[in-house]
Amino acid sequence: MSSATAVSELGISHVESTAGPRRGGWPRRLALGALVPLLILIVWEVVTATGLVPAYRLPGPLAVLRAAGELQAAGELWLHVAISVQRVLIGFAIGSVAGLAVASLVGLSRTADALLGPLLAALRAVPSLAWVPLLILWMQIGETSKITLIAIGAFFPVLTTVSSALRHTDPQLVEAGRAFGLRGLSLLRTVQLPAAVPAVISGLRLALAQSWLFLVAAELIASSMGLGFLLNDSQQNGRVDRILLTIVLLALLGTATNALLGLVEKKLLRRWA
Repeated sequence: MSSATAVSELGISHVESTAGPRRGGWPRRLALGALVPLLILIVWEVVTATGLVPAYRLPGPLAVLRAAGELQAAGELWLHVAISVQRVLIGFAIGSVAGLAVASLVGLSRTADALLGPLLAALRAVPSLAWVPLLILWMQIGETSKITLIAIGAFFPVLTTVSSALRHTDPQLVEAGRAFGLRGLSLLRTVQLPAAVPAVISGLRLALAQSWLFLVAAELIASSMGLGFLLNDSQQNGRVDRILLTIVLLALLGTATNALLGLVEKKLLRRWA
């Protein structure tokens, strides 16, 4: 048995010990997850149909569907969606990879943590909107500035969760890896990252949510297409139905991309747990 295989098995056993059993099948979880949104939809329809809330403040679900139909007929709806999804996926991928790289550095090196930790903590505290004027100044109003902003949003959740997990990797696993002659990148790849798989997944989920938040921040200010632009344009034109439509679309897209990430999570846990 090779040293990498032996240490990987140790890492797999460690992750198994931290994983708990899951109760219930996916149909039950799906039904429970849909219950509250369904209740909200019913209440929404009732308060608008009975006139408890004026239509100009809260259009009903059917009015939101009609707004979607109008945009679809004009050929704009799926264009806004596709552009925003593309920006999020590219920015998320770039930010996550960069976050993993820097997290590996500061999580495993005390010197790097001492050098970079204060700067990274300060940058993490900068609000998303504060980056927009600087990125526009440097990169102009285009895809590069928007994707960079999204990448910044995805970078810090991965950095924070993964670096902390690497810092607290079981010392026995590390010593076992060193006993088999593993050092540097081989030790990171074979022992430390597999042991940090739950933290990596948590960081990616947070990064994905941040990517959607930073997308809206970018498109609200400097865009002529996308869901953030649609949100801002609808607000300026008093189209509350389109505002609600955009919010619903963002929620659905966030849920869909999170579900795709869940498939990646299953594959990672199947490989390492």
